[in-house]
Amino acid sequence: MAAVDAARAHAQALLRVRGFGVAVAALPAALAVVLLAGRLTGRLGASGSADAVAWDTARWVVGLVAVVVLVIAFLVTRAHAGAVPPQTPAVPVAEADAPELYRLIRELADRLEVPAPSAIALTPDCDSWLEDAHPRLRLLSLRPAEPSAPVLVIGSPFLWWMRAGELRALLAPVVAGTAAAADPEIAAARRFVRSLDASLGAPRRGPAALVDRITRRLLGTCRDHSAELERSVAAWASEHAKSVDYGLRIAAQEQVGLAYAGWDRLLSRVALPAWRLGRLPTHLNAGVVAALTELSRRDRLADGYESRLGDRPACDLLEEPGRVDAAVSLLAAELFFGAPATGWQDLDWADYPAQVVDRGWRSQASALQAALDGTERGGTERGGDGRGNAVAHSRTVGPTLTRLLARLADGGGEPLSAALATQLERSGRTAAPPLQPVRSGRDLLVEHVTALVCCAAVDTGAGVAGLDWLDGPVLLVDGRRGADPAGAVAQAVERGKDAPLRAWLEGACIRLERPVRL
Repeated sequence: MAAVDAARAHAQALLRVRGFGVAVAALPAALAVVLLAGRLTGRLGASGSADAVAWDTARWVVGLVAVVVLVIAFLVTRAHAGAVPPQTPAVPVAEADAPELYRLIRELADRLEVPAPSAIALTPDCDSWLEDAHPRLRLLSLRPAEPSAPVLVIGSPFLWWMRAGELRALLAPVVAGTAAAADPEIAAARRFVRSLDASLGAPRRGPAALVDRITRRLLGTCRDHSAELERSVAAWASEHAKSVDYGLRIAAQEQVGLAYAGWDRLLSRVALPAWRLGRLPTHLNAGVVAALTELSRRDRLADGYESRLGDRPACDLLEEPGRVDAAVSLLAAELFFGAPATGWQDLDWADYPAQVVDRGWRSQASALQAALDGTERGGTERGGDGRGNAVAHSRTVGPTLTRLLARLADGGGEPLSAALATQLERSGRTAAPPLQPVRSGRDLLVEHVTALVCCAAVDTGAGVAGLDWLDGPVLLVDGRRGADPAGAVAQAVERGKDAPLRAWLEGACIRLERPVRL
């Protein structure tokens, strides 16, 4: 109960800040009314009295100040009342699409003796929280409105990786937070702070700049109380949720870190190469299960995780998991990469090696060929139109590997990497910053030379394009991952030592003089 009392105390402090703002806005007007009443009754500066002029001057000054303050208060109120707090993009899940999930959440709320969330939504992230169901917040509503239950936002990877019991245990503290959302004082305090935060925009001038200054001052006054309010609410919810599946929650928390690691690798190493080519993997959440299952086979730290897969997955609580997965996958692509100008082409995992790996390698090899030609001749770039469409046409080029190795051995890696980086930047084929850091020209050159080598390996029949759930595009030899040429490529690019790469090519039976199909 101490946490509840602390939360209410901080909520009351926030509401006092709001009340103080109202009082400051109303004080000059109240004083002007008193002075005017004194004039009408003859008690303050009656006509003909010695101090009449002084009182009239005071009335005019106070009246003007009152008008200015009321105008500013109106502008502040209008800005805050019309502010819409940003909501995290999520995929709404109707009760008809997940009756069992809704039933599980309602039973959990009943056991915790808290209001059930008003709705459920999924986000392509490894987190869960409660979000206000009504984004329009009213600042100066002095009578707290009856708050509606918030929306429960669940990280979609949790549904596919976690078992139903684990999900229930994980969400217990989150659902317990609906009790605070139902408290009128806490709800009103939260609306006040969120409306202040939402009303701030880009730097503005004139009256709008003054409104922003007032808003920032109010936010500064509220910052500590708001942080302590949320901390107290979280502490109470965590303590209250101990009565439900506490032991299982410890194991579920271990799955959170694992799911986050698998989701991050799936997005940055598997989904990103597909997004760059305009391909949309439609089952990312199913992919994270495959990635984490593969991790459990490789990593001793993940021993025992694979055995959990015999239990019922939480995604079974959805009526059509595949359709929901597709909607979340589309949202993830738009959030982390952005929609391509030509629109998305849906991609099944079975088609990934041909549609993404091989096509991506040949697109990169085409760009490298164009950069190599450009630096050699100072002439026209060839091969590729900036969105990888050139790879759709089967064509061959001259012995690029021979020329490339000679160039690298002669110390020509620096100008070639600069030319490649410039070409990729001009064509828009750059990495998505939220998923990968900006890469140097040398890193890009290593990546593109590796792609060219992989194309040569595929064309000779020594290898095939494949998908590794943790590492993304890989070269398979006899159905297994062979020796990675990236190390030998890096030595050739960074130090001009082409002997290790030549040895790798010879071991893979790749003839340097053979043309590469682009």
